[in-house]
Amino acid sequence: MRFKCAELKEFQIVGKPLSKTNEKTPIYKMRIFAPDEVVAKSRFWYFLRQLKKVRKVNGEILRLTEVSEKSPTKIKNFGIWVRYDSRSGSHNMYREYRDVMTTGAVTQCYRDMAARHRARAHSIQIMKVAEVKASDCRLTTVH
Repeated sequence: MRFKCAELKEFQIVGKPLSKTNEKTPIYKMRIFAPDEVVAKSRFWYFLRQLKKVRKVNGEILRLTEVSEKSPTKIKNFGIWVRYDSRSGSHNMYREYRDVMTTGAVTQCYRDMAARHRARAHSIQIMKVAEVKASDCRLTTVH
């Protein structure tokens, strides 16, 4: 996945597999960080194919919305759970960043992972992003 120099955007994508009959099919919702809608759709199908064995040919996107920050002027601490593939294997990691927006913290994470661990953007998976109170921060350099 190639990123432009601009910050990432947060997309919420809802999709489902096509039903051959009139049976109910499960609906999947993902939170994807990408520079634009095209890359976000591509990442959605990539993860859905990995997790639930649903290909783009056998599925449809019901909704794609760009999520905006509720309070973009307040400084917050973010905890990001990351999974990335390195030359030696797959690793799970928790990282903390301080930013005004979720997308800014995720962009920092991608750049930090590239600098410190030589992890390419296509090998990084953001598992979860949560706002963390200053008293609950694990790292003293964040708050």
